[in-house]
Amino acid sequence: MSKTSRTGTQSPAPHAADSHDLIRVHGARENNLKDVSIEIPKRRLTVFTGVSGSGKSSLVFDTIATESQRLINETYSAFVQGFMPTMARPEVDVLDGLTTAIIVDQQRMGADARSTVGTATDANAMLRILFSRLGKPHIGPPGAYAFNVPSVRASGAITVERGNKKAVKATYSRTGGMCARCEGRGTVSDIDLTQLYDDGKSLNEGALTIPGYSMDGWYGRIFRGCGFFDPDKPIRKFTKRELYDLLHKEPTKIKVEGVNLTYEGLIPKIQKSMLAKDIDALQPHIRAFVERAMTFGVCPECDGTRLSEGARSSKIKRISIADACAMEIRDLAEWVRGLKEPSVAPLLTALQGTIDSFVEIGLGYLSLDRSSGTLSGGEAQRVKMIRHLGSSLTDVTYVFDEPTAGLHPHDIQRMNGLLLRLRDKGNTVLVVEHKPEVIAIADHVVDLGPGAGTAGGTVCFEGTVEGLRAGGTATGRHFGDRAALKETVRRPTGSLPIRGATTHNLRGVDVDIPLGVLAVVTGVAGSGKSSLIHGSVPASAGVVSVDQTPIRGSRRSNPATYTGLLDPIRKAFAKANGVKPALFSANSEGACPTCNGAGVVYTDLAMMAGVATTCEECEGKRYQASVLEYHLGGRDISEVLAMPVTEAEEFFGAGEAHTPAAHRVLGRLADVGLGYLSLGQPLTTLSGGERQRLKLATHMADKGGVYVLDEPTNGLHLADVEQLLGLLDRLVDSGKSVIVIEHHQAVMAHADWIIDLGPGAGHDGGRIVFEGTPADLVAARTTLTGEHLSAYVGA
Repeated sequence: MSKTSRTGTQSPAPHAADSHDLIRVHGARENNLKDVSIEIPKRRLTVFTGVSGSGKSSLVFDTIATESQRLINETYSAFVQGFMPTMARPEVDVLDGLTTAIIVDQQRMGADARSTVGTATDANAMLRILFSRLGKPHIGPPGAYAFNVPSVRASGAITVERGNKKAVKATYSRTGGMCARCEGRGTVSDIDLTQLYDDGKSLNEGALTIPGYSMDGWYGRIFRGCGFFDPDKPIRKFTKRELYDLLHKEPTKIKVEGVNLTYEGLIPKIQKSMLAKDIDALQPHIRAFVERAMTFGVCPECDGTRLSEGARSSKIKRISIADACAMEIRDLAEWVRGLKEPSVAPLLTALQGTIDSFVEIGLGYLSLDRSSGTLSGGEAQRVKMIRHLGSSLTDVTYVFDEPTAGLHPHDIQRMNGLLLRLRDKGNTVLVVEHKPEVIAIADHVVDLGPGAGTAGGTVCFEGTVEGLRAGGTATGRHFGDRAALKETVRRPTGSLPIRGATTHNLRGVDVDIPLGVLAVVTGVAGSGKSSLIHGSVPASAGVVSVDQTPIRGSRRSNPATYTGLLDPIRKAFAKANGVKPALFSANSEGACPTCNGAGVVYTDLAMMAGVATTCEECEGKRYQASVLEYHLGGRDISEVLAMPVTEAEEFFGAGEAHTPAAHRVLGRLADVGLGYLSLGQPLTTLSGGERQRLKLATHMADKGGVYVLDEPTNGLHLADVEQLLGLLDRLVDSGKSVIVIEHHQAVMAHADWIIDLGPGAGHDGGRIVFEGTPADLVAARTTLTGEHLSAYVGA
């Protein structure tokens, strides 16, 4: 009775706790934001869009996500906070209604040699438990199947007191799955001794050719003072003992000039300092040395599986854990589905869910033993997504940075489904995105602009997708843009033959890439595009490869130093003021003495995270006050470095500050769509797409005849894609050959020649499914790319 009467009455007034359904931002001034105030609905999908550099990341990442994380960090004890990074409060008047923010960005995953797709998600841990329960023969607990766990045996006496008796237990052992030969890396390395030293010279004559091992510094003191060998004797005259001491001696305490030091042979020392690290994470000159000195091969003992013989011998249905990790994930999903074992039913369900998420997100072509350092930015972001899809957390804010990076239009539809699933679990999903396919599914759109850099930082539109289409903003105007197929295509002037390409999943591909035209290589994610181009087109003389790997630069590097633009600017300032150029370098004589030209003071707090504060002496300008008294065209050097590229191009183009060398570099930066970047912005703050375009601007002066670009539209607004197409056309018209790996339909439609790989990803890909002009591809509609391109151009 009570039930019916309750449902019959009117619903009570909403609870006060349910009224907090907005995230309110008032007066945001971070970076280029101009007092932005917006309200974002909770438990909805909100897309932030706008041209590159309009302030999307400043609002979403640097304001909302940073403040959320800062507030969470403050809930921990003072002791724990000591080990966490200290975040400054963002420049904003009011932030209200925040929830816990989880950032899923495109930062590459840990480049540790033992980190794989399986260890980065829970998949490996669940497989190990599965094999420890069902594997025959049974070899031990889950750790016995882990390639990161070494086997340990120890013996010693443990005294146990029971009443008057004393019992002694003497041995301890733990079975791990790590291959003892390669220590769980899957590869073994041999060292070419001729690359370490010149045996015709003595140490004092500079026999060592290892980077950083000069006889002028500490190493010289150690080698001269250790007494194990004569530093004036040529190495080829060393006795066996002396050579062993130089190369292999175990760490030994020695005293040199009254200082206690440790001497260690060269090989164990460079193994720790250079070879144990991921080769891609090393500085270029050290990487070049490692590539010269090291010969890497598959470990003969474990055959590259990283696992001990015991772990490989234990099987379920004739499949070992090594076989399971080497399978493509979609094949693994089928195998797991076939396991019916009531005793581990909950585990199988959880494992099935995780593996199915990989397939659903378009990563079914990966294998669990793939090194996480080899994933692209988009792949890394999607692997991180999988961790969150299985999470029990709800009512949190997920922040995504262009989740469609590196995705074919076919895969974008699946990604949309996942974003909506996260929202439907009761989460607030904030997405920074340019692709119209993603903007179309938004519940709420925030369009920033109208321009980039100082011309951006305001909200141009806030509302529904329909409202955006009708609005007059740059995004609204370009939302329905469709690049038409070209009336005529250029004729190739030659071709680059590739024969029998078998890198990764390629099936002996033979293809002729036309030269002198704009050639686009496309296909779904994982179909073998990068394998074909980067694996088969040699980066030799005449080939300029511009990819999205992070630029190796410190926080002192900026676009002006990276492109070589600072040299002509320094010389122009020096000439105008009759002083030497070194004064105008923040890394040299002109540097502020307090912060050494960094603009910020880094306080290292020992066991705590360091803190960066703006330097009070130079107020972040990086130069001594005396240097700022020298002017060129009415501006000092710090004002010039604060200029955006477009303003600087005008400044150095004419008048008193006319500097042709600087003007040329600035013209190239504007050409690639970086007109909004300020010359002194640290490189560490640039997005992947910005870094790639910065590299492209730098390489445009090269003599190369063939340009290979890897998804140059990454991070570009629809309005900027037109500018990029114009640039590619100018490159081709100037006699260059341009090969672009790309998913963006506007670039495909603009191509002279398309090479489509597929038909699917992983072992379903690796073949050429189409070669020809875009018009032929649209007419044939035989491939996934053809279908999406014909829908795009409205054919």
